[in-house]
Amino acid sequence: MEMNRLELAPALECRGLRKQYGKRVVLSGLDFALAPGEYVAVMGESGVGKSTLLNLVAGLDQADGGALLIDGVPMSGLDDDAATLLRRQKLGFIFQAFHILPHLTLAQNVALPLLLNRLPLQRATELLDAVGLQGRGQDFPRQLSGGELQRVAIARALVHRPRLLLADEPTGNLDPDTAHEVLQLLRDEIKASGASAIMVTHSHAAAASADRVLVLTQDGLHPA
Repeated sequence: MEMNRLELAPALECRGLRKQYGKRVVLSGLDFALAPGEYVAVMGESGVGKSTLLNLVAGLDQADGGALLIDGVPMSGLDDDAATLLRRQKLGFIFQAFHILPHLTLAQNVALPLLLNRLPLQRATELLDAVGLQGRGQDFPRQLSGGELQRVAIARALVHRPRLLLADEPTGNLDPDTAHEVLQLLRDEIKASGASAIMVTHSHAAAASADRVLVLTQDGLHPA
């Protein structure tokens, strides 16, 4: 049976992506494709544009040139409402600082993407169980360690089955042993969900958990 174009499309594709701030060029003609189900780590020196790349993919910033496609859909061709809907449905986010809302229970935090997408809420409990927080859904973030908070962040990022996961230094605030546990969990959950993922990191240990490691320089992305 012939697969349709969307099934064949990369989860993410950048074509000649450019971004500059004033006279400072951060990304200059970046070409990159992320295959369905692939987990890639992006490394590079501070200031080279790693976080800028994530911000462009997430729609938190706008490129100055080139094309960015998610699931084969050009982001530049979408109005604000359509772009917001695509990000809500297709993307998941894991941040270094967790960004878990302190006034909500763990279950409520994880359920937020489900509420936004009008999906059944029971999967929030399933994901908390999957990340080793069984029976903790009614706890509040203040009752958790840093490693446990990052587990909540992973559950929240994957609960709505996103096509693409973006992780910005997801273990930067964790001790080495906890970081190792979280990275193994992150990889397992990415593979179990079938999501594609980009992780920006300075840590070689974190990068080693990915399928492929790329280094971002002024000349683009290159194999490590």
